[in-house]
Amino acid sequence: MPGSEVERGYPHLETVRSALTALYRALPPGAVRSFTASVLPVEAGFSGEEDLRAGVERVALVMVRHLGLPDARVAVTFREMADAANVELAAGPEYDVELHTRFDRHRRDIGAALAHEITHVFLHRAGLSFPGTAANEILTDTAAAYLGVGWLLLDAFRQDALTSQKLGYLTPEEYGYVLAKRALAFGEDPSPWFTSPQAYTAYTEGMERARADERQPPLAGASRFARLRYGRARRAASEPGAAPPPPLPDAPYAFDAGPPLRVVFPCPVCCQRLRVPVRGPVRVRCGLCRSVLDCDT
Repeated sequence: MPGSEVERGYPHLETVRSALTALYRALPPGAVRSFTASVLPVEAGFSGEEDLRAGVERVALVMVRHLGLPDARVAVTFREMADAANVELAAGPEYDVELHTRFDRHRRDIGAALAHEITHVFLHRAGLSFPGTAANEILTDTAAAYLGVGWLLLDAFRQDALTSQKLGYLTPEEYGYVLAKRALAFGEDPSPWFTSPQAYTAYTEGMERARADERQPPLAGASRFARLRYGRARRAASEPGAAPPPPLPDAPYAFDAGPPLRVVFPCPVCCQRLRVPVRGPVRVRCGLCRSVLDCDT
């Protein structure tokens, strides 16, 4: 909201990663990879002459169709409320959406608000939720960003010397991280669509974090220093009769003593934990997202 403090960094990163894994697990095989194209700016934008209610219904239907939900009438109401928007999750034929009255003056952010709310409907009908309101909202924002509608939520982040505004529950950098994960998986770069300079910066920072996920041992793209550190931990774990060493403080991998000795690490695409025998260079296929990973175990 305008004038409020904006949380920064990655305080919800583990929940975000769990949300990515849950999304791949909840949808039918290959379904996530069907969302290779995002909603385009022209589809979510408003002209100055467009009737507000008609425009909201049009953009909401764009989100509905993008997420593969059944076509139905979108009923829109505006009222003063604590949240930016709300949607009725009942299984009726209509989509009942409530928007804060301030969107009459801030039309450029209506698409972002609708992206979050329609994703709530999508997850509800997919039977996917997290326990607790906060975790469930993080799941919703993560799914929105990863499935191609949530870049609008990051673009709604704006700051100047006096005010700041952000929609949704992820930090700007966490939105950037999820969008970067999507870009690396699907080859789609959303950065040309950002109208907010702060959104572009957050996306760039998120991309650095996402690329770091792809450079962690035992992935073959790890740096020399990381490989040396991994080698020391592997040798300690492979000593005869040795108990598995405790995980290194900031390492994403751990070892199972076996036999055979196995390394456990997260898939850089879907974040599911993989368990792979330690036997040198190998190609690993993630059983969840089907990504093929070059590893040196």
